[in-house]
Amino acid sequence: MTEQTNLVLVERVGHVLHMQLNRPDKRNAANVAMLQQLALAFGELDRDPTLRVGLVSAVGEHFTGGLDLADVGAHLGADGLRYVPEGGLDPWGVQSTPVRKPVVMAVNGTCLTLGIELILAADVAVAADDTAFAQLEVSRGILPFGGATLRFAERSGWGNAMRYILTGDRFDATEALRIGLVQEVTPAGEHVSRALQIAETIAAQAPLAVQATLANSRLARSAGHDTAAAALQPELMRLLASKDATRGFEAFMTRQTAEFQGD
Repeated sequence: MTEQTNLVLVERVGHVLHMQLNRPDKRNAANVAMLQQLALAFGELDRDPTLRVGLVSAVGEHFTGGLDLADVGAHLGADGLRYVPEGGLDPWGVQSTPVRKPVVMAVNGTCLTLGIELILAADVAVAADDTAFAQLEVSRGILPFGGATLRFAERSGWGNAMRYILTGDRFDATEALRIGLVQEVTPAGEHVSRALQIAETIAAQAPLAVQATLANSRLARSAGHDTAAAALQPELMRLLASKDATRGFEAFMTRQTAEFQGD
């Protein structure tokens, strides 16, 4: 394996696309090649109708040490860092539209800067109890540019977000759970299996309904309550016309589990 090859391992697990950061000898610090490969995996998740949920984890003892500044610095242009190739989607949802399908995160060990921002861009996060977090860009003379300034306060409250993004201080998994950055904490080594369990539970639901629910929730966040509320009834009628809605109602009436097809 060369330095630039297979920096993101991609595996299909049923309807789940499992993406693993794979640079463990560098604590999974992200160089530009890793950013590009992750963006391509997110593009695949978005396009493929057989994929319903994304899961992001990492190989080794650490989720990510943040950016590999030596590599990234060499790729900075006049307009900053561009890392989304053709066919890809920005996993942080800053340089492109976000992926339309839910993403579950499984983090452990060191989870710095862009790792926190991946959580903030995702929908559900599970952390091993050995995880140490820090949003430390200010200690490097820069600002977070992967979404922390956009989403951290919304997720955790203004004071909790500013406490960490303005100081660069580290915090543990218990604190991450308290401020709502992660939704569950597991013993070390169990975080990926628990996150996969959640991803598979989501994937077992009606895909069109899951994506519509996610989209309306995002619309409420970006455009406001009234705009999202106005879209509810049209979306409901669209979903009611789907075959999966028929399957769901039939399963309810017969007390069986529906096998959704995404149509």
